Amino acid sequence: MMASLWQYVLAGVVVGAIYALIAAGFVLIYQVTGLINFAQGEFAMIGAMTAAALATNGMRPLEAAAIAVAVAALTGAVCYLLAIRPARAATGVTLIFITLGLDVALRGLGLFVWGTNPLSLNAFSSGAAITVFGGVLPPQALWVLLTDAIVFGALYVFFRHTYAGTAVRAAVANPPIASTFGIPLRTFAFWSFVAAAAIGGLGGVVVAPITSATYDMGLTLGLAGFVAAVLGGLDSLPGALVGGFVLGIVEKVAGGVLSTGWEEGVGFLILVLVLVLRPQGLLGRSVRRA
Repeated sequence: MMASLWQYVLAGVVVGAIYALIAAGFVLIYQVTGLINFAQGEFAMIGAMTAAALATNGMRPLEAAAIAVAVAALTGAVCYLLAIRPARAATGVTLIFITLGLDVALRGLGLFVWGTNPLSLNAFSSGAAITVFGGVLPPQALWVLLTDAIVFGALYVFFRHTYAGTAVRAAVANPPIASTFGIPLRTFAFWSFVAAAAIGGLGGVVVAPITSATYDMGLTLGLAGFVAAVLGGLDSLPGALVGGFVLGIVEKVAGGVLSTGWEEGVGFLILVLVLVLRPQGLLGRSVRRA
């Protein structure tokens, strides 16, 4: 029993690492713009499907992955310029509905371009399964965890140790004063979408060898990423990491110990409990935006 439970925990760590990447995109955009982008999961779908399609046509997985991340980032840029920026003066609810529309549009685009058949992507490295204290992880799991370390490490360095990151934090803290001092809020908003899309695309790329790629995978990943972001705190990047791992582990343990139906249901249960008991999330701060 304990061996099985540990295996569920390891599986949850891998899944949680993916959720954390999607959650990071939610948090990044929310921190800079105050907007919840419900199309975030579709960037993961675009990354996964692009990489798998290129690899199916003979390109090496790592090369396909690099192009796929670039395509996801470009998609994020186009979405911001065509849908978000023209409506920045609209109310928050209107902008949320716009992102929901983008979610549906991108999923439809994925269906049109790649069809309904799942696409496979080979693991980035070969070898036997990895044994961790009696539990087993696929070799691709190391790439997933390494990606988390690189992404969150890079975001930490950017926001804490660069001039541009300091300017972004200042703009987030007080947008009116930031505008007065000439800090380019619109430019920051644009690049937050591009970066979030690239991170989402990267998440889709590293998970594709484990789960395969489908045109509708973005819906599930997006919902899980949103729950992880709310759980950790929408204004906290470390919270996105913690929220992702907690959600992934709880889902896999609940699905393994109780039933597979609990894997999806437990996420929404956690979301309701967090919104009722601690709306700012585990690591978030209760802050009123200016």
